[in-house]
Amino acid sequence: MSLTEDAIRDNRIEKANAITSAGLNPYPIESKRTHEISQAIADFGKLSSEEKEISLVGRIKTLRTHGALTFLDFEDGTGKLQCLIARDRIGEGSYQFFLDNFEAGDFIEVRGLLFETKRGEKTIQASDYKMLCKSLRPLPEKWHGLKDVEERYRKRYLDLLSSPEVREKFIIRSNFIKELRNFLDSRGFLEVETPILQLQYGGARAKPFKTHINAFDLDVFMRISPELYLKRLLIGGYEKVYEIAKCFRNEGVDKFHNPDFTMIEFYWAYADYKQLMKLTEEMFHYILTNIMNTTEIEYGEHKLNFGGTWERIEFFALLEKDTGIKYEEINEEALRKKAIEMKIDVPSGADKANIADEIYKKFCRPKIIQPTFVIHHPYGFQPLAKELEGEKLASFALVVAGTEVINAFSELNDPQEQEKRLKEQEKLFSGGFEEAQRSDEEFVEALEHGMPPAAGFGMGIDRIVSMITNSNSLRDAILFPIMKPKD
Repeated sequence: MSLTEDAIRDNRIEKANAITSAGLNPYPIESKRTHEISQAIADFGKLSSEEKEISLVGRIKTLRTHGALTFLDFEDGTGKLQCLIARDRIGEGSYQFFLDNFEAGDFIEVRGLLFETKRGEKTIQASDYKMLCKSLRPLPEKWHGLKDVEERYRKRYLDLLSSPEVREKFIIRSNFIKELRNFLDSRGFLEVETPILQLQYGGARAKPFKTHINAFDLDVFMRISPELYLKRLLIGGYEKVYEIAKCFRNEGVDKFHNPDFTMIEFYWAYADYKQLMKLTEEMFHYILTNIMNTTEIEYGEHKLNFGGTWERIEFFALLEKDTGIKYEEINEEALRKKAIEMKIDVPSGADKANIADEIYKKFCRPKIIQPTFVIHHPYGFQPLAKELEGEKLASFALVVAGTEVINAFSELNDPQEQEKRLKEQEKLFSGGFEEAQRSDEEFVEALEHGMPPAAGFGMGIDRIVSMITNSNSLRDAILFPIMKPKD
């Protein structure tokens, strides 16, 4: 009969107490490691031939006892190695003490000589050992391949412990951000930090989180985007700035959305959206080559090719191709009626541009698989973007595998036009469109001091990392996604 988890915990607490009663500390302050396991394996020939004792540390993953011999596999953050605990080597009392009190999950320090078993397995034979941390709960033996995805997110530490593939995903994430920084830094961009708590949210179409500063007795918003503050830095004299920013949007949770997420935004003075598309291609080529050694990645059933030059297709042309709707020839009410006929859930208060976007998201975007720039969105869709002729914006979105991963455009720097656009957005908000941009008088005032022509770029890091790691959800690329309590 298997023990309950509570019974296992009680038994382990007894063992921790037994270690203490023996005059030892089950949670000592010091550990003496001479080599990482990966280093011991790499230098195995030299270290074993010298017959010089080394000290290794790590967590015990498995134990196998055969009378007077116990084999264990233990691992640190760099690798895994086998250890032999032999009764005739460490003595009867010490051997029995190990059997009575050490088990899988515990952290151990082992001092001894490296040797190779008859089966050719690299091993350290312990001449001494030490408890570094007594675990009170067992390792999840059946965790690997667990179907309860939510439980993996709730207890990510166990997910990481049990699945090297999961650990590798977050190493890729870290390397992606590192190479992203390297790319921008090498091109003269300056990394900055802007406020998370803001008096007025802006820079994206989204619902905000609201909080309160007690010291000021002031309600504030958690940022949905760093855009409006980064543009202030262009006004202040910097020409290339970026921020890897934690942002917060009080919206739905699904495979492409999480309430808090990480994004990169950068702004490039004296550049336009066309130059930015070229830079985006260069950036992906650089990052993927450095972290994956290829520009081709597997994502679900698709093989995505980020090499070369990507297709560019106009929003209006795409809409007409996939739905037959000619945006320039249809008015708002007719488009709204058409959307309802197509079973589109049109947001309350949405204008013509946003109705078109809802149609595009359902009927056009899912068909785009290879990296594609969808360019020239309709006027009203991005109130912070410069306008071209014919109700079009100087904008692009990078779409991959039916998912939007980047939004970018030539930045509007005409303060009077910006003020007019934001007032139009306020009317939409008052009419019930909750995702409309809000008016920001301080930002308009800053623009009146003069902002150079610039191109701006925003990319969701969680979303693109989930794609390049072939994950089912962006929550697989977030270490600790927020979860609704079980109760």
